Amino acid sequence: MENNDILAELGYCGRLCILPFDHRSFFEELLKFKEPLTEEQKNQLTDYKKIIYGGYEKALILGVPAGESAILVDDEFGLDILTDAKKKGYFTLQSTEVSGDTHFEFAHGNDWQEWIEKVQPTFVKALVRYNADGDDKLNAKSLAGLKKLSNYAHEEGYKFLIEPLVPATDEQLSSVDNDKKRYDAELRPMLTVKMIFEMQEAGVEPDIWKIEGFAKETAYEEVVAAARAGGRDHVGVISLGRNETDEIVEGWLRAGSHVKGVIGFAVGRTIFLDSLLKFQSGEFTRELAMETIAERFKHFYDVFTKK
Repeated sequence: MENNDILAELGYCGRLCILPFDHRSFFEELLKFKEPLTEEQKNQLTDYKKIIYGGYEKALILGVPAGESAILVDDEFGLDILTDAKKKGYFTLQSTEVSGDTHFEFAHGNDWQEWIEKVQPTFVKALVRYNADGDDKLNAKSLAGLKKLSNYAHEEGYKFLIEPLVPATDEQLSSVDNDKKRYDAELRPMLTVKMIFEMQEAGVEPDIWKIEGFAKETAYEEVVAAARAGGRDHVGVISLGRNETDEIVEGWLRAGSHVKGVIGFAVGRTIFLDSLLKFQSGEFTRELAMETIAERFKHFYDVFTKK
């Protein structure tokens, strides 16, 4: 597909509020599992994801619209969930990357296309760690894989969501006295814009950018302007949660909710982690864990949608 054809169809015009639980290495750490996992451990990890999925379905009953929300889960431990969600008509996102890597690599190696065809999600999703002033070789390797995924998604009729994290380099942190809050406020917005332009130049064309949140509307405005540059008029931006506190995530969502082009959020661990920990300790029953996850997802939906 030619680039002009891609740009003509690029973007997503609806609201999209995502409950992501595609984490893999995180869940292994939570359950204190070590590779290689036994079948029993894999089943237990999958079961925790089913609790979160149950919370999503209960959130729909509470009033989160199915047409404005979605689940994001991996096919390694969430294949049954993706299959069930697709059967029920929910919007689904399937992760494609190796979990926890320093750069983008396909989780299934050369078989990555087969796994997408097995699921046929609404969106294919890629997480990548990418600092434009970071390691050039790793960045180039990531761009090559992301371009393959981008081209494939558009040729096969899938929407494409990219989740680029922008970890600070040692030099960048040093320039703000090793203050991560200052890095987030002073450097990350500019680096996010720079990253977007580099990816576009390399032919990576997501329909939605899932970015780390900002405290100021102006930062979102700059990112949306970059994401929509060059005729990409319908490309959307959503804010992720990064396992931050309720107060921080709520601030990010409120700041973004007033900016045209910011169409939603993807908040995971901030929503579900406490419930899973309480289920793990026996403080919560399975049903209560799902109900609490549902209530928290609905809460953040309300925060974003309340103008």
